[in-house]
Amino acid sequence: MFSISYATIEDKQYVFSYGNDMAESEFVLKIRDKRCYILRDGEKNIGVMRFNLIFDTIPFMTLIYIDESYQKKGFGTTAMTYWEDEMRSLGHKFVMTSTQVDEDAQHFYRKLGYKDMGAIVMDTSPYKQPLEMFMGKNL
Repeated sequence: MFSISYATIEDKQYVFSYGNDMAESEFVLKIRDKRCYILRDGEKNIGVMRFNLIFDTIPFMTLIYIDESYQKKGFGTTAMTYWEDEMRSLGHKFVMTSTQVDEDAQHFYRKLGYKDMGAIVMDTSPYKQPLEMFMGKNL
């Protein structure tokens, strides 16, 4: 059975297994502020989802990753709906996310009702990557 729960300090190794792109101090804040989730199928961890507040106001999904063998089976849609419902219950009326233009995630987000909102070029920063597109959705 699919479930979503807030990550705990004990989940650190699993959360960081999706890339160590987050400072440990930020991980501690994610746990404290309940901004990181573990996605499970029964007892098995199958994914991670985390967010922050952009402009200190708008919930911004910074990462959703589901193990490849569980992708395209509705888990991502269920997880995003869960998060959107939680953000709505906290009084938020709008949410955002982003994805690189060369990733398929943009199609997933559009199916969920997210609209393109612009992009940034990061070709002169230490985080050089393809164009990062931003997407938003009214709740």
